[in-house]
Amino acid sequence: MDIKKVTDQFEKDWNLHLNDLKNLIRIPSVSFEGFDPKNVQRCGEAVAKLLKDRGLENIQFLEVPGAAPYIYADWLKAPDKPTVLLYAHYDVQPPGRDELWETPPFEPTEKKGIRGTNLKGTRLFARGAADDKAGIIAQTAAIYSYMQVFKKLPINIKFIVEGEEEIGSPHLNEFLLRYKTKLQADVLMLSDTTNFDIGIPALTVSLRGLAGFEIEVRALDKTVHSGMWGGPVPDAAMALNKILSSLVDENGKIAIPEIVSHIPKLTSKEEAFYAEIPFNKKEFVSQVGLAKNVSLHSEGADAWKAMWRQPSLSVNAMQAASRTNAGNILNDTAWARVTLRLAPGMDPEFCQKAISNHIRNNTPWNIDVKISFEEANAGWSADPKMYEHSAFLAAERALEKGYGRRPVKMGCGGSIPFVLPFVNFLDKAPALLIGVEDPYTNAHGENESLEIDDFKKSCLSQIFLFHELVN
Repeated sequence: MDIKKVTDQFEKDWNLHLNDLKNLIRIPSVSFEGFDPKNVQRCGEAVAKLLKDRGLENIQFLEVPGAAPYIYADWLKAPDKPTVLLYAHYDVQPPGRDELWETPPFEPTEKKGIRGTNLKGTRLFARGAADDKAGIIAQTAAIYSYMQVFKKLPINIKFIVEGEEEIGSPHLNEFLLRYKTKLQADVLMLSDTTNFDIGIPALTVSLRGLAGFEIEVRALDKTVHSGMWGGPVPDAAMALNKILSSLVDENGKIAIPEIVSHIPKLTSKEEAFYAEIPFNKKEFVSQVGLAKNVSLHSEGADAWKAMWRQPSLSVNAMQAASRTNAGNILNDTAWARVTLRLAPGMDPEFCQKAISNHIRNNTPWNIDVKISFEEANAGWSADPKMYEHSAFLAAERALEKGYGRRPVKMGCGGSIPFVLPFVNFLDKAPALLIGVEDPYTNAHGENESLEIDDFKKSCLSQIFLFHELVN
C-alpha cells in the first residue's frame, strides 16, 4: 500500500476527524455515581455509529450486567496479517468546579495557549478532549483514511471502547471471561496515555495501580456549639487530620512500614533508565502549576521514580461542614476520600490491609472510624525484553514518522485497569501504550485541553503504525 496516499487522504479529511472529536465531547458521558447514566449510554451509541461510519464492521454492544456497554467492532479481512486489539474509553471524569473552567466543560473550544504559560499552540479545551475521546478518534481517523483510499486495512483490527474506565473498570474481569474468544489478538494497543512533552511522543512502559478508599470518623451524634462544648469534647475534623497526617512522613512519602517494605526494587538497568530521562525543574514546576515557594518532594531521576515506580497517597476530598455555611461548631463527623497509587508489582489487597491496620492503630481518642475500599487495580510494567519485539519497534518507527522525532520510553503515574488483565489474558502479547495527552493537558482537572497539532501527529502516527506492523 502507498502510505503517502493514505496520509494525503487524512490531511484532506482532517476537519471531519476534528469534528468527530467535538461531537463526542458534547455528550457529557460522566460515569460516576450521581450523574445521568443515560449520557454514558448515549455516548456509547454515538461511538458505535462512528465506528461503523468510519469503516469498521460487526458493531456490537457487549453487555455485562450492571456495566456500561463495551462497544466492539472489527475488520478481519487481512489473511496472514497480525490482529491488533485497539482500546480506548468513552466515559469521562466529572467536570469539577464550574467556576474554575474558563470555557464550558462540554463545549469544545479552540484557544491559543494556556493562561499562565508561554505556550503558543492552539488547544482544544473540554472535558474528555484528551482523556480519552481523542484516543478514539486517533484510531477512527487512521482506519477511515485507509478505507477511503484502498477499501481495506493492512492489518486485522478488533476495537473495544469501554464506558467505565474512569470508575476503575469494576466489571472488567467478568467482561474478559465472558468474551475471551472474541478478544484474542496478537498485539494490544491502547490510546490512553501521555506524551513526554508537547511535540515529544512517548511509549509508556509502566503504569501504577490504584486503590481508593474513604475514611469517616464520628465523635458526636449531632453538631454542637464549639464555644459551649469545645475543650473537653474531641473534634472529629481534628481526629481525621491526625489520621491523614500519619499516613506520610515530612517529605510526603508513605510512612506505613508494611507498604514501604512491599515496594519492588528497581534493577540497575532500570535505575540507569530513569537517570537518562531529562529533568528540567522550571518546566516541571510550570507543567504541574506548583504554587510559588512550594518545595518539590523530589527532583531529577528521583522525581520520575517517585511518579512512575513508587507508591503515593493523595487526599482527593475532605468534608466536615460546608465551606460556604461554616459556623462556630464542633462537627459530628468528618470524611475524606484518599487514593493510593501502587507501584507496579505491588499487591493491592496486601496494601489495603496494611492501610486499614495503620488507620485503626492511629485513630485518636477512641473515635469511631469507618474505612471503605473501592475496587483496587494492580500496576503494570513491560518486560524490557519486549522493547525488542517487532511490534514495539514498529511503534517507535511510526511515532518518529508522525512526530518527526524519536519517542521517549517513559512510565505513567496514572492507572489503566484494562492493561494488566488484558496482557495476561492475551498470553503476554506486547502492549503498545500511545496517547495524545501532554504535561499541560490537566486531565481530570478543570480546563482539560488537547494540543491540536500534536493530536494531528498522533493520528498520522496511527496510520504509520498500521503500515509498519506488516513492513
